[in-house]
Amino acid sequence: MLKRQRITLTGRVQGVGCRPFIYNLARRLKLTGLVYNDTTGVVVEVQGANQKLTEFLDRLQSDNRSPSLMEVVSLGATTIPLVNNEQAFVIETSDVAGEPVSEITPDMATCKECLDEMADVYDFRHRYPFINCTNCGPRYSIVKNIPYDRPNTTMNVFNMCPRCRSQYQDAADRRFHAQPVACRQCGPKTWLCDSQGTRIETDSDATIELSAQLLAAGKILAVKGIGGFHLAVDALNDKAVIRLRQRKHRDHKPFAMMAASVEKIAEYAMVDDAARKLLTSPQSPVVLLPQKPDSGIAPSVAEGVNTFGFMVCYAPLHHLLFECEGIEVLVMTSGNISDEPLICDNEEAIQRLGDVADVFLMHDRQIYRRIDDSVMHIIDNEPAFLRRARGYVPAPIYLARICSKDIFAAGADLKNTFCFVRQNQMILSEHIGDLQDGLVHRHYVNSVKHLQKLFQVEPNIVACDLHPGYLSTQYAQSLNADKLIKIQHHWAHIASVLAENKFCDKVIGLSADGTGYGTDGAIWGCECLVASLDDFERFGHLAYYTLPGADKAGKEAIRPVMGLLSALDSDYMNRYQWLLDRIEPDSGKLHVIAEQVKTGINTVQTSSLGRLFDAVAAILGLGTYNNFEAQLPMALEAIAASNITDGYDMNLMTASNETLQLDFRTIIQEIIEDVQRGRQPEVISAMFHNGLANGLLSLAVEAANRYNLRTVALSGGVFCNRYLTNRLIELLKKAGFRVLLNRRVPANDGGIALGQAAIAASLVARDS
Repeated sequence: MLKRQRITLTGRVQGVGCRPFIYNLARRLKLTGLVYNDTTGVVVEVQGANQKLTEFLDRLQSDNRSPSLMEVVSLGATTIPLVNNEQAFVIETSDVAGEPVSEITPDMATCKECLDEMADVYDFRHRYPFINCTNCGPRYSIVKNIPYDRPNTTMNVFNMCPRCRSQYQDAADRRFHAQPVACRQCGPKTWLCDSQGTRIETDSDATIELSAQLLAAGKILAVKGIGGFHLAVDALNDKAVIRLRQRKHRDHKPFAMMAASVEKIAEYAMVDDAARKLLTSPQSPVVLLPQKPDSGIAPSVAEGVNTFGFMVCYAPLHHLLFECEGIEVLVMTSGNISDEPLICDNEEAIQRLGDVADVFLMHDRQIYRRIDDSVMHIIDNEPAFLRRARGYVPAPIYLARICSKDIFAAGADLKNTFCFVRQNQMILSEHIGDLQDGLVHRHYVNSVKHLQKLFQVEPNIVACDLHPGYLSTQYAQSLNADKLIKIQHHWAHIASVLAENKFCDKVIGLSADGTGYGTDGAIWGCECLVASLDDFERFGHLAYYTLPGADKAGKEAIRPVMGLLSALDSDYMNRYQWLLDRIEPDSGKLHVIAEQVKTGINTVQTSSLGRLFDAVAAILGLGTYNNFEAQLPMALEAIAASNITDGYDMNLMTASNETLQLDFRTIIQEIIEDVQRGRQPEVISAMFHNGLANGLLSLAVEAANRYNLRTVALSGGVFCNRYLTNRLIELLKKAGFRVLLNRRVPANDGGIALGQAAIAASLVARDS
């Protein structure tokens, strides 16, 4: 008995070979009908015997021949009238009508099949630097509109040659409707030019070979990749790395590196199974790995930390470069001046990077959307984000239910991302950067407009941070939305964990970072919240201390040191003169800060855990200044001895308003005494981390006893610290808690926008 069904698929189903898979599956089962893309996903009409239709539906969801990148979020099937005299199953032209809600696939690393073809001397794409198929290659970085079809991408300027078009139109071919398909004859091309833009070499093979020779000679190469430019030097050549630092104006922050294989990376860093899986995944992020001693990597690559950031080649051009003699490990850092947006345009690269790079490896495929490399690390034996970008954006995070209004969440000012809510999708942007930089702020505004247009979102609701001085908050206020929701920073952190875990009940939220504007006007930074997506209560926090110097306090460690010491002893300037002089030799500056602490002029009260880390690092002699965010806390983590289980005391006390507080005074006093005794900094660091973990555990236990909750959510930049987070998770689990943490978005401020969006969506649901 014949039957016809209309099937709708949503999720990652466009640009990943979904239609050819469905086409071939239907033909194997001798079914008739059609398949096409629309703005919601993929639509199938399929007709045949009832038994065959059941088998078709089963295989749609479980066939091992389905495309590797395809992810079906929902599948709906309804019976519709039969079509008489239908003879075949066909792929129809996309339907562009309606509101776009379909996923756009992130950019993916070159697949094994394409690499094999690139290495095959008999293949017409032998050594072609832009080889791709439906399983790999650029997507988000080249798409202008959806549905994801070639006319809506930057590949629309390249007319396919007969051989490429034949594959593109052959439903049995791996490149069937692979939108960036091209070859030497009809596709993008490479060339090498000097810092003035004058072309040196235009032959593809000669261009790559000459690039490798220049790198081996210590030159700085700007390489145009998938989402923008990289600046590359030989990672084993310290002089070259130092020169790159000087020209890029990035004196201290560690550089990312690239190698041809995991096996090569394992010569320099320790790679466990979780890291290996990440490195070889289609997303191919940068992964932080423990350094091997005496690795041979140039010392200037990653000073003051105990990890290397490594990624494997993910673009065909990278693979060809690493095949050249003398290329083993390259620094591959973002192509920009420090803290500015990534550069993706050829002319802009010459203009902005002409004083940085010696030569430029260019190509003529336009990058429509600049996007940095993603950065991940391993927490509790599982991956977690430090920066979510290439390979993962703009894949949405799904709400538990459809939101009746479009929402824009502005995010934070540091490590900014922003987020749109569209139906049941939370679309989090790629890493934007720190909005204090004028170019980054302009990039932020343009990016918001671009994604809004791409997904045709019309936000009725705007969410932002509670801090009135945030540039993101001021931008949100300028939008004149129907409703503006200001959300406390640390609540947004915890909400980001709840959102990605689809957890709807209350949790004990431990949120720790450098700064977040509190509801009492103080600067929060180590909070125990009892929270849901609907509301929160501040149950406890690190005891307040005086922080002098406003924004300078995030850079100069002497400022939190003096604020903390003033809580130990009113005569701290005399009692701890030896320590203060060691951290800040300028006695005039010490007296100015002391006067601020005494009078309260240009000071805030804070519970910042980030600044406590700064102070302990300075007391241990690890540095006095954060040249980049969290430099001192990272140095403190890097030296912590792994074989120490004891911790300093960090007791709970009750404030006048009945709020529990973690008392920092004992831990600071004990650290100073151990420094005076000459105890090893490695041991002191470990005991500080352990004591802090014990203190946070005690807060969670007290909250559990009062509210009868057994789930703890961890979020905030401090939980990017692997030592502390692993230790705390271990303690919480032993105490019987379920632990939730950020995995799909960063624990730092890169996840704030998701939390804001989730809270706003919950508010909409309550009001509707």
